[in-house]
Amino acid sequence: MTAIYLFYDNKNTSIPSSGKDFRLYNLFCKTGGGSWNDEGKEFVFNRKLDADKLSLFIPDLPIVKVGYNAPGFLGIKGFFGRPWLDDAVSNYFSDEWLEKLEAELHARKYSPNTIKRYIYYNRSICQWLKKPPNLISNDDVKNYLAYRERRDNQSAASLNLALSAIKFFFCNVLGSDVIREQKRPKQDKRLPVVLSKEEIKRILGRVKNTKHRLLLMLVYSSGLRVGEVVSLKKQDIDLDRKSIIIISGKGRKDRYTITSDKVIETLKDYYERYEIKDWLFPGQPESRHLHIRSAQHIFEKAVKRAGIEKDASIHCLRHSFATHLLESGIEIRYIQNLLGHTSVRTTERYTHVARRKVLAITSPLDTII
Repeated sequence: MTAIYLFYDNKNTSIPSSGKDFRLYNLFCKTGGGSWNDEGKEFVFNRKLDADKLSLFIPDLPIVKVGYNAPGFLGIKGFFGRPWLDDAVSNYFSDEWLEKLEAELHARKYSPNTIKRYIYYNRSICQWLKKPPNLISNDDVKNYLAYRERRDNQSAASLNLALSAIKFFFCNVLGSDVIREQKRPKQDKRLPVVLSKEEIKRILGRVKNTKHRLLLMLVYSSGLRVGEVVSLKKQDIDLDRKSIIIISGKGRKDRYTITSDKVIETLKDYYERYEIKDWLFPGQPESRHLHIRSAQHIFEKAVKRAGIEKDASIHCLRHSFATHLLESGIEIRYIQNLLGHTSVRTTERYTHVARRKVLAITSPLDTII
């Protein structure tokens, strides 16, 4: 690490790092305390740190202060721990290109997460090729995608995201169609992993922590994405109507979904035991919601304790919600609305795993033995 970057986000300060450096951690604690966020690979403080005071404890490294609205904020912050850790502002993808890309993305109201990913992929291809973007050809893009597939065995969805990011830059910043003919990777046609009701019951039964159990119950009872459940606020849940409003879900769309009587009962107990004011699942610090990785870890531990050997992620609870509704006879259009799918074709994939009618079919073996 050649410098320490302080990122000011409202009242908070974060310090990205390539890993939990205990020497730095102990020094940061002397400035007033903080916590390590393993998902974001950063130290988080719920106040603005005094850079001058911090420099007294760490005289050998320069302190760089970056405001939230500073040019390149998302781009720089997203690249700590990457191969160019000590070269955060690459000569191959200059500040000028970065500012133009950010301006185009913000003007189209792209989400912060999409902005960060688009910046990441455009920086990455320039760094890998060691070329500025205006010298990149269609063959370069093809070779870059092939490299990512070979090195990381990336899925078709990840490769498509990388290609979308690069095409956005070329079309909207460079004004070039040089990579127009680049074919998109063929999407995998895999069926979603679905848990049985008995398996979900076993998983929930292994979670004793009220907060953790409630989180998993909400994902399954309402068909939520993990990013949606961790960012729920108390006012998003209508206890009387047993409904939840999802604000700015995928595609920046709001939607209503259902929840269960069991969840409502658990929520009432949860409100009595914990002083919930804003985030339903506060993180560290409490001014932020629980991190997605923390929610995933909760599910992974529960699955392991339940002895379930399926390759299941927390998203399987959402798959199970949709499949079990189909098996109970709910019309697919209603399920589409509850899940927030733009097209019913996306929802139709659950018909391939729903077993309501399939289970009634008799195997031909039983007719001859």
